[in-house]
Amino acid sequence: MIIKLAIKVKPFLLELLPYQFWKAIKDYLVTHKENKLKCAGRKEFTLGVYEKGINLIGGINVQTGLGESCRILARILKHSSFPFTVCEYCADAQVGRNDHEFDDMISNEKKYEINLLDLNPYELRLYYVESGNELLDYRYNIGFWSYELEKIPDGWREAIDLVDEIWTPSEYTSNLFRKLTDKPVCSMPYFITAPVDDTMDRSYFELPEDKFLYLIMYDTNSTMARKNPQGAIEAYKKAFPVEREQVGLIVKINHITPEDEGVLKKELSGYQNVYFIGKTLTKIEVNSLVKCADVFVSLHRAEGFGLVMAEAMLNGTACVATNYSANTEFMNSECACMVDYELVDMTGDTGQYPKGSKWAEASMEEAADYMMKLYQNQDFYQEIVSNAKKKMVDELSIEKATERIESRIETIYATALEEM
Repeated sequence: MIIKLAIKVKPFLLELLPYQFWKAIKDYLVTHKENKLKCAGRKEFTLGVYEKGINLIGGINVQTGLGESCRILARILKHSSFPFTVCEYCADAQVGRNDHEFDDMISNEKKYEINLLDLNPYELRLYYVESGNELLDYRYNIGFWSYELEKIPDGWREAIDLVDEIWTPSEYTSNLFRKLTDKPVCSMPYFITAPVDDTMDRSYFELPEDKFLYLIMYDTNSTMARKNPQGAIEAYKKAFPVEREQVGLIVKINHITPEDEGVLKKELSGYQNVYFIGKTLTKIEVNSLVKCADVFVSLHRAEGFGLVMAEAMLNGTACVATNYSANTEFMNSECACMVDYELVDMTGDTGQYPKGSKWAEASMEEAADYMMKLYQNQDFYQEIVSNAKKKMVDELSIEKATERIESRIETIYATALEEM
């Protein structure tokens, strides 16, 4: 109850107390109750206590990357042979819960033997202390986690004790967690689907029909520093140091703060063909917006998967992207413009990313060259777009994603039967 209250009043506390003070208090409360629960004893996975099937737990209706991850898993499970139910949980009361695709499947009844916990590790700890040992007892617990940097945040490692194994959407992320545990860590890449509404064309978004448009898009919940829209803007300005009438830039930001918007607008001072979209869009609107653009630019410093890049590739939008981290598992120079980088040390804590981590600094010059080449060379553009779509269809299909998950679940059950 205290933890729930603290989360609700967090915005007001931050006005009165430093962030680190608030974080220390919350961490103490979580750890204290977590230790009490662990001392009470956890019950091991036991077949037959619950029904065979999967409880998918996560922010199924929130419009964030984590929410979309949960929805992708729900689509895969819907395509699989296993019965499942959906339990909705998101610790952040400030995030909008306005994606309703799976509303009719939310039961919040954990009736099955396997928990698939699509919550980041710290959020899982919050859910655990709110729910008690009943959440995990007698079940096989799988944490579906994603992260971007080699140094795992304080407060995440403890969550490894709560799960029997870890799934991630990429080998890049899996290798980060394999350094911390001997428990099974399995890569379960997403399947990619990005339905659009053809009526949501450029006029729908009040965008010009006669310009070659570049798109930068990110959510402030994923931190501006990691997504690096400033880098994409710098590359755009290098490509077009004097604004051209025939090109333009779309800047789409979720949960934008006045400070972030001010920074970006200042950097684009003097450019007229810039189109800011700050309102929250539905997923089909986002997909349609990406399709409306000619080029999606992601000069990210690190990615745990890179979902929007994959969706852009599927929908025929060329990508310029940093050649680093998880996105390189489905992108190469034949299907995207891969930008070279230098690994650099972070100089201070940035959001959840701790000092001492390394991340990529993309080459602005190379990114600018690619942006110009896509605009000037239509043969090159069409080759990139065609190869990208084929790669998504061939490699990141729902059939392959379902097969991976079904195979692993069957192995979990077979192992449990052998140990009885």
